[in-house]
Amino acid sequence: MTLGADALATLFLDARTHDAWQDRPVDPVLLRRLWDLTRMAPTSANCLPARIVFVTTPQAKEKLRPALMDGNVEKTIRAPVTAIIGHDLAFYEHLPRLFPHTDARSWFVGNDALIETTAFRNGTLQGAYLIMAARALGLDCGPISGFDNAKVDAEFFAGTRVRSNFLCNLGHGDPAALYPRGPRLDFDEACRIA
Repeated sequence: MTLGADALATLFLDARTHDAWQDRPVDPVLLRRLWDLTRMAPTSANCLPARIVFVTTPQAKEKLRPALMDGNVEKTIRAPVTAIIGHDLAFYEHLPRLFPHTDARSWFVGNDALIETTAFRNGTLQGAYLIMAARALGLDCGPISGFDNAKVDAEFFAGTRVRSNFLCNLGHGDPAALYPRGPRLDFDEACRIA
């Protein structure tokens, strides 16, 4: 099945990175629906390492503020929601339930390099899935990486094995504040068929 032009425009062609936000809240029910879509996309061995904190309250935003680079403060504080996309380094403890047809947990126990690579790669994939699911649900996105991961981890993931990867502001963007779309690399500049 191929998606129609409207769906492709929503997900890719008309979708933009937003820095300015309309004063419209995002219902927590929509955030649950967002996760329900995100969790269905593939990860290796169904490992699902992403852990997400949806920062929505002024108090939580203030906890996030000291970790943000100067250029990211205003757009993040003003966004209705900031998703902290992290990955759980103990994800493999859930594999007996998530991937029950073999002992996948044993692949990871004691193998820190494999744990870190798998958690980061698949958590990043899940963060990208979250962006696509948000767009499909009518939300705009503003992913950012300009922040202090250690500060975010200390504030939002203390006492866990979860590590932050990137942030994604969510809400209804202000289209009047968008810059012109930047150029993209052509197929022959970025790809080859072997």
